[in-house]
Amino acid sequence: MRAIRRLSPTQEENFALNDINDFSKVIGDIFVNVNIGGWAIATLSLIVGMFGVANIMFVTVRERTSQIGLKKAIGAKSGVILTEFLLESSFLCIIGGVIGLSLVFILTQILTNALNFPVFISSSNMFLAIGICILVGVIAGFVPARQAAKMDPVVAIRSK
Repeated sequence: MRAIRRLSPTQEENFALNDINDFSKVIGDIFVNVNIGGWAIATLSLIVGMFGVANIMFVTVRERTSQIGLKKAIGAKSGVILTEFLLESSFLCIIGGVIGLSLVFILTQILTNALNFPVFISSSNMFLAIGICILVGVIAGFVPARQAAKMDPVVAIRSK
C-alpha cells in the first residue's frame, strides 16, 4: 500500500488496513446485542401476558363462583377444581402461542421470499414456545385456581 500511494519509508501512513476478523467481530457483537434485546422484549411480553391471563382467570372464577360451590357441595375435591382452572388458563396460553407461531411462520415465509434468503424457525423452537406457553398458563392461573379450590361451598353457592 505504501508503494501504491508513493510514500517514503519515513512518511506517516495516510491509509488504514481493515482486517476481516474485525468486521466479523463487530457483526457478531451486533447479533449478540439484538439477541439480548429480543430476549428482553420477549420476557417483558410474557410477564404482561401473564398478568392478562391471570386477570381473565380471576374474572372467570368470580363469574363461576356458584358453579364452583355446587361442584364442591356434591363432592368435587379441591384438587379437581384447581386442575380444571389450571388447564383452562394453560389452554388460553396455548391458543395465544399457536396464533403467535402462525404469525411468525407467515413472517418467515414473507422474509424468505423478499430477501431470497432462507429464514426459518426450527421445530425445537416451536416446541419450546408451546412449552413456555403452558408454563405461563400454569403460573398465571395458579392463584385464581387456588382461590377457586379453597372456596367454601356454602358461601360460594350463596354468592350472586
